[in-house]
Amino acid sequence: MEPMNVVARLWQRIEARDWDGVADLIAEDAVIEWPVSGERIVGRANFIAVNSDDGYTVERSVELLRILADGDLVVTEVEVPQDHVLYRAVSLWTVRDGEIVGAREYWTSPGQDPAPRWRAGYVEPLTT
Repeated sequence: MEPMNVVARLWQRIEARDWDGVADLIAEDAVIEWPVSGERIVGRANFIAVNSDDGYTVERSVELLRILADGDLVVTEVEVPQDHVLYRAVSLWTVRDGEIVGAREYWTSPGQDPAPRWRAGYVEPLTT
């Protein structure tokens, strides 16, 4: 399966909370890094445990906004709205032999990092 299709299916299965299906796409020794929170998830089992935890999997949709691929590297931008906040993530996925072997994901929320006032004369507001 092409790397882009592997990652597109990953997001579909995460949204569907199909954890067995997600596990089929993640290498047993995959390493997923979340630099914003300073965490590294090592291994398929830990990735599934983090994402399927009852405290983390409240009803949420996952909208795939953008997906680009170059060889084994796939970049996605997703939006995950929750009742109290809108999350956005840019993820850099590495896929080999039909499995995700690594990723680096940057999760944040629009407006979480307020623009400094000194830039106001040079920029315009970004509407989401």
